[in-house]
Amino acid sequence: MAHFWQSTEIKARGRPGALAAAILLGSFVSISPAQESPPPGPFAPGVVTTIAPDLAPEETVNTHDLIELRIDPAIRWDPELLPASRTLFGMAEGVKFRREVWCLEFSFKPMRMVEVDVPQPTGKMQRKLIWYLVYHVRNTGKTLTPVKQTGDAYTAEAGEGKPVRFIPHFVLRSQDREPSGARVDKAYLDRVIPVAVDVIRRREMRGQPLLNSVEMAEQLIPVSDRGVWGVAAWEDIDPRIDFFSIFVGGLSNAYLWEDTLGAVAAGDPPGKGRRFYRKTLELNFWRPGDELLESEREIRYGVPVGKAGLYDVADGVAYRWVYR
Repeated sequence: MAHFWQSTEIKARGRPGALAAAILLGSFVSISPAQESPPPGPFAPGVVTTIAPDLAPEETVNTHDLIELRIDPAIRWDPELLPASRTLFGMAEGVKFRREVWCLEFSFKPMRMVEVDVPQPTGKMQRKLIWYLVYHVRNTGKTLTPVKQTGDAYTAEAGEGKPVRFIPHFVLRSQDREPSGARVDKAYLDRVIPVAVDVIRRREMRGQPLLNSVEMAEQLIPVSDRGVWGVAAWEDIDPRIDFFSIFVGGLSNAYLWEDTLGAVAAGDPPGKGRRFYRKTLELNFWRPGDELLESEREIRYGVPVGKAGLYDVADGVAYRWVYR
């Protein structure tokens, strides 16, 4: 699977993300770490889509100048008895940052909808249509770790799996375009909606545990043949959206970063002007219906023929890994 860049800023509507929402609603539930969900029972073929962990050797290393040092003219000098590359200024160029990387297996059921009565700040209830995605994460133990060879050479080899924490970050983003061709700027963060989770659990999991994003973040997921089931939910989605993607962050610890040239001066705090991009899974969907009658039966996984350009992908790409 190829890797792509995506650095678009996300503007989420409404309240903060899942963690803050859960605190505000008082819905924080203590879940025992390393709790694994019992299997909810066999599903019919094609109901659950599974995406295998994605690991690449280049993710185990980043090469960067230490601009916090190289921006300071006081440490730059020309030695007489050793090469300039051995000075502090020289050694701060092209530094290799190595690390072990891991990636979780991600499975999901079809995107669905449910109507529930949601409590409002006024104390009243409001009937809302909730879009949701039931998913499963599993720690297969697959990792890559840098191993030093002769001289300065390194290889990326399979490491020993260990428990990891999945801190979910789900964003539903419109891929629709304006008549001018500009992208419709609409994105929605996953919300913790306790009344919706209860309804979804009874509908989808046959009485088995189904964790919201806050509860999921508490889990320390061990290497196992089993995993943990969770749900991401969204409210107040614009019913006019036809083409959209769900970005799932937290499945991998792989990341990249960029330093903005000219944004750092001597004496600035470390990290100023630096931007991180984290490996994220992009799932693509579309729905041929309209805003008058929203139905989960109209939601399709993948990209419709002739619309790949909306998602900036090639034909037939239903998912991909991006950095954002």
